[in-house]
Amino acid sequence: MSGTLLLPVLAGCASVASVDAAQDAANPLCAEMMVVLPEAIDDAERRSTTSQATSAWGDPSKVVLRCGVEVPGPTTDPCVSVNDVDWVANEDEESGIWTLTTYGRTPATEVVLDPNVIPSSTVLATLSDAAQKIPASKKCVSVDKSVDL
Repeated sequence: MSGTLLLPVLAGCASVASVDAAQDAANPLCAEMMVVLPEAIDDAERRSTTSQATSAWGDPSKVVLRCGVEVPGPTTDPCVSVNDVDWVANEDEESGIWTLTTYGRTPATEVVLDPNVIPSSTVLATLSDAAQKIPASKKCVSVDKSVDL
C-alpha cells in the first residue's frame, strides 16, 4: 500500500516547463517527431512541458523545442546543415539566445538555446534523427556550415 502513495508524491516533484504550443502543433508529423525525441541532450534530461508538440531539456531549461512553428521563407539569416537537416539560425543580439528553425520541412521545428550554456552542434546533432521524421521538400541555397556528427 505504501508503494501506491509513493508514486503520486514522486510525480509531484517533477518540474514542468511552461512552453507555448506552436500554431500547427496538432500536425500529425509533429507527433511522429515527438515520439522519437531523445531523453537527454548532453547532460540535460528531458522533462514534461505544458503544451502539445513541445519539449524541454534541463531544469532550468537549456533547450526548448516546439514543432509546428511558421515555416521560414527566403531569408538572409545564416543556414547550417547538421546531419542532412537544414536549420536557419537567428541570434537575439541582446540576450545571445539562438533560435534555430528547420528549413524546408513542413511543419517547421524551432529550437531555442543559449550556446554559452549548451553547444548548438551537440543539440542539433542530437535532434537531427527526430527532425528527419518530417520530410524535407527544400534545402538551403547557401549553407554556411555543413556538418555530419
